[in-house]
Amino acid sequence: MKITFCGKTDIGQKRKTNQDSICLLPNHEFFAVADGMGGHNGGDIASQMAVQIFSEYFAEHTHNEEENLTESFSFINKSIFNHGMTHQELKGMGTTISALQYNGKFINIGNIGDSRVYLINNGRLFQMSRDHSLVQEKLNLGIYDREGARQDPQKNVLIRTVGFEEEVDVDVYKYRLNKNDLFLICSDGLHGKVCDADILSIINQHVSFEGPVSQEMLDNATDHLIYQANLNGGQDNISVILTTHES
Repeated sequence: MKITFCGKTDIGQKRKTNQDSICLLPNHEFFAVADGMGGHNGGDIASQMAVQIFSEYFAEHTHNEEENLTESFSFINKSIFNHGMTHQELKGMGTTISALQYNGKFINIGNIGDSRVYLINNGRLFQMSRDHSLVQEKLNLGIYDREGARQDPQKNVLIRTVGFEEEVDVDVYKYRLNKNDLFLICSDGLHGKVCDADILSIINQHVSFEGPVSQEMLDNATDHLIYQANLNGGQDNISVILTTHES
């Protein structure tokens, strides 16, 4: 399988530091975005720990199985939690993680928090992961629709993160790959500032699915997604990974 990908992270327009980290492990067909949170440098450390541990974990576990993805999240959670407990100034730090790993004819998706995995296929965009946020719970209850959720003052309140508690549940999904599937992994610095319709429009402007998707197409689409998030205010760090495959 040939995998084409592009991943970039940007500090945005308002933040003094970038607490996002991206993980690009093409040899293990694995990609992830981590959006850290916590006082002082806690967010930076948590997201960087996640990326480092993913690298170490998949160097030792060569099978791209759902169980390995779940176990890697659990291992990262315990490592960050223990680090926060032994460093008082970092207590309570955590990170979101959204990740995907190719597995033959399938793709495995893991998620905790409100970073997201999207699928783009046949001119449509689908959110593959589920946010662990207070706003998502309100959506589940039918209090309002997705557009109303974007205006909720509590839209950044998370109900599940990596490293905040000693144990955490990870959502893992398995999806059968189809021709022309393109995947987007991003932090809320993108999807919180650029609506789904505009994300899809930008990707369709720069990526042609008539033939093989080129590296240049993904580079341009990634740059323009980050540019649009900054143009719309750039209040948060912005991380974007685009990846596709050829059988």
